[in-house]
This record gives sequence, C-alpha cells and structure tokens, in this order.
Amino acid sequence: MGNREDLLDGARRCLLSKGYTRTTARDIATESGVSLAAIGYHFGSKDELLRAALRQAIEGWGEEIAGILAAETEPGLSGAARFEATWQRILASFARTRPLWAIQFEVIAQIERTPELRAAFPDANREARLGLAELFGAGPAALGERRAEVVGACYQALLAGFAAQALVDPDGVPAASDLADAVRAIAAAIQ
Repeated sequence: MGNREDLLDGARRCLLSKGYTRTTARDIATESGVSLAAIGYHFGSKDELLRAALRQAIEGWGEEIAGILAAETEPGLSGAARFEATWQRILASFARTRPLWAIQFEVIAQIERTPELRAAFPDANREARLGLAELFGAGPAALGERRAEVVGACYQALLAGFAAQALVDPDGVPAASDLADAVRAIAAAIQ
C-alpha cells in the first residue's frame, strides 16, 4: 500500500478504536506508520482524512449488508418470512459493527457544529436511502425514484433505530420476529 492507503487504513482503525472526536492526527500517523505531514499532503487535513476513512468504512458496511440481503433464504418463503429472515441476519450483524455504528452516531451529533460534515451528508444520505431500497427489492426501477427514496428512508430509520437500541441495550433489541409482527400491526392500523 502507498501512504494514502496506509493513512486511510490507519484512520479507519483509529476511528473504530477511539472514535471520531478523540482521534488525533498523531494517532493516525502512528497507527499508519506515515508522517504527520503526509496527512496534509494527501488529504489537506485530519478531518478530511477522517471523513474519507468513515466513508470507506460505511461503504464496507454497505457491502456487508448487501451480502446479508443477497444471502440465500429458504426457497418458497413468503414475503413476510423473507423479511423476518433478512432482519434476523441484519440484527445479528450489529454485534460485529457496533464500533462503526457508534462512530456514525458520534458524527451525527457533530453535524450541527461542523459545516463540512453537514455539507457532506445530504448526498450520501440520499444515496444510502436509494441503495437500501434497492437492496430490499424496492428500488427506483420498481417504484420510481421518489417513492424508492422514501421507502429507503423507512429502512434507514429501522436500521439506525435498531442500531441505536443495540448500542444502548444490546440484550433488549427486539427479535426479527417481533419486528415483522410490529410492521404487520402498523400496516393493519393504517389500512
């Protein structure tokens, strides 16, 4: 790997172990084995490097979720059973991705005081919503772009909400069967 890739990898490791606000440029340089000056040369600033490392980590998580959603489920399952099986795998992934979720919530807490973060999130957020809709089989081709984005926002809210619950109370997160039952109850209530 070159210095740029070493810095990204070191910054990602620092993010996962120390968090966004507690990671220093010196931490990243030490972790990556690259000079402090290389951060400015390759990224302009520590914050730009951290944002790039965070994007890379989130993209890796997105690939993991895509793999979870692409994993075969038992043939012939109903839509509800497939929903439950998929969410069972997603909820199980929270234990492995706990540090990444903690960073994301930390970054969200900084958005109001950090214009660069605020500016970076709308496009990434829209892309995430459309990606989630597509992964769950409700993408723009099936629903149209606006409706797919709203459906993706609902999946995003479920993911973030359950991730927050997993951070706060890992043993208290509802099971996938409970989630499926709750979605049925919501659907029945609005019909």
